[in-house]
Amino acid sequence: MGVISIRLNKEEEKILKKLSEHFHEDKSALVKKSLLDLYENVMDLDAIKKFETKERKGKVSFFAAEDILKNR
Repeated sequence: MGVISIRLNKEEEKILKKLSEHFHEDKSALVKKSLLDLYENVMDLDAIKKFETKERKGKVSFFAAEDILKNR
């Protein structure tokens, strides 16, 4: 397991404390959750970019929900 040290200014420390109290989480857990949320956002943006590239090339197709349910 890696250990890191983070320097926060007074305002950032105040924000982290407020979030810690609000969510009833320790500061470390909040930083980890934030890290995972940011990573998820990056992965979502990558997926969107790939989809949009395929869409521009006309390589995207859709199915109606009725058609999917009909073939069950």
